[in-house]
Amino acid sequence: MTGATRAGQVGYAQLSTADPASWRATGTAWAQLVGLAERRAAELAADAAALRSRWSGQAATAAEDRLSDLRAELRTLAPVAIEVDQVLAEFAARLTAARARLAAAVTLAATAGVLIDRWGRTSPDPDRVPIHRAGPTVVPVAAAIRDALDLASAADREAADRLDRLSAGAESGWVTRPPPGRPAPHTDPALVNRWWAGLSAAERRWLVGHEPELIGRLDGIPAAARDQANRLLLGARRAALLERWGQLLGRVPRGPAELLGLRAVDAALTGLDALADRLASPELPRAYLLGLEVGGEGRTVVALGNPDRAAGILTHVPGMTAGLDGATDELGRAARVLSRCAELAPGQETSAVLWLDYDAPDFLHEAARDGQARAAGDALHRFQEGLRTTHDGAPARQTVLGHSYGSLVVGSAARDHGLAADALVFVGSPGVGVGHAAELGVPAGQVWASSAPDDVIRLTRPPDELARQAVLSVSPLATIAGMLAGSDDERWFGRDPTDPSFGGRTFPSGRYGHTGYWHPANPALDGMARIVVGQ
Repeated sequence: MTGATRAGQVGYAQLSTADPASWRATGTAWAQLVGLAERRAAELAADAAALRSRWSGQAATAAEDRLSDLRAELRTLAPVAIEVDQVLAEFAARLTAARARLAAAVTLAATAGVLIDRWGRTSPDPDRVPIHRAGPTVVPVAAAIRDALDLASAADREAADRLDRLSAGAESGWVTRPPPGRPAPHTDPALVNRWWAGLSAAERRWLVGHEPELIGRLDGIPAAARDQANRLLLGARRAALLERWGQLLGRVPRGPAELLGLRAVDAALTGLDALADRLASPELPRAYLLGLEVGGEGRTVVALGNPDRAAGILTHVPGMTAGLDGATDELGRAARVLSRCAELAPGQETSAVLWLDYDAPDFLHEAARDGQARAAGDALHRFQEGLRTTHDGAPARQTVLGHSYGSLVVGSAARDHGLAADALVFVGSPGVGVGHAAELGVPAGQVWASSAPDDVIRLTRPPDELARQAVLSVSPLATIAGMLAGSDDERWFGRDPTDPSFGGRTFPSGRYGHTGYWHPANPALDGMARIVVGQ
């Protein structure tokens, strides 16, 4: 009989009955303290203003100083509360992974004829396994159980240590002002990370609380710190949208431009509120807000699961019309790939990132040009480099997926700047800006593409043919028909990446149209997930 639990280790019964959702819910409750702290700080500011107008003298000054100190303490509490939420969410995620490994071990035992007692000890089923085959049968099951318990024990120790350090900070001081000198925007992520690593935990918390706009957008800062900073900015971003809404609403008479602007702000507000709901949700995996801008149609970068801890990372780059108003829809697509990854690789931590940090085209004539894709290339390059730089432990398998115009963004970034990626995936692509997979700079055999049989993108033709058709056509309808009547292997932006001559690899898709690659019944969803987990 093998598999007895070692001292200090999570036991078989503990892991079997553990509830990751309860830990996640506890973290969410901590995160909700942020809103409470912000409201109390605002009330104290109002109280201080009222005092100044009615009271003066030494006692009044002392009272105002005390109110200021209280506001500072409340501001300090906010990032700490978010950090507790992160710790408990990551513990819940690792506990979920450990339980998946344990479930796989139990399934293996049932198949192999191995009995498991309530302490997790294993023995051969005498009715199914001859005595001379007991060793080779029992050992793999016992090893799988140990692996699951070891993961749970490591997660438990790490979460306890992180919470102990936070608790100690309450006495020694959570925040300390760091020395001068900050990385400029667009600094190499490796240099940013080196600067960040040289700061103390208290100095980092000060920066998150006092300079969230800087910390929230710097590639090379760990995901946890960026998430804390951007969540602190969320309310201010919403206030900026509401202010813009009020400005547009107050213009009388309103012309077409103002009406369009009003609709755009309304859509962005709707999208931001939906995103805020997902960020506040106790749902697993936890969402990490890595970037947020509300100007124009809005931009955001959101990770499901901490990419710094994951063994596999998917970066999802959406295409035409993508904006803040549809961010949660795009995030849902990434989530479906993540869910399928969990089915294919139980116990493996995977993260999916929605990278919507570029100005996506809104209209067909914009999407027929590559300017917006080329403008996005450097930012996507830096983001992927940042993921490599901030990752804990062994390097993750990084997959970058571009859909529709997003595939051109990915291809252009790989061509012009290079991408820290182990695999590239193109779905519903109008071309990726190169004629052959070898020009993308990723390992041979790791450029993948899929195109649904009924995807309208199959009908596009190259830009020079579009221009010629536009000149020669006598009817606007004829021009549009010409735009959607290309050759079999040429798209708007080069050779079709699903064509054999492109030199990549393909995976199948069912007939689900241009946006149906993530449909649960589409084999393309399984294909994308297998690439992410390296299967």
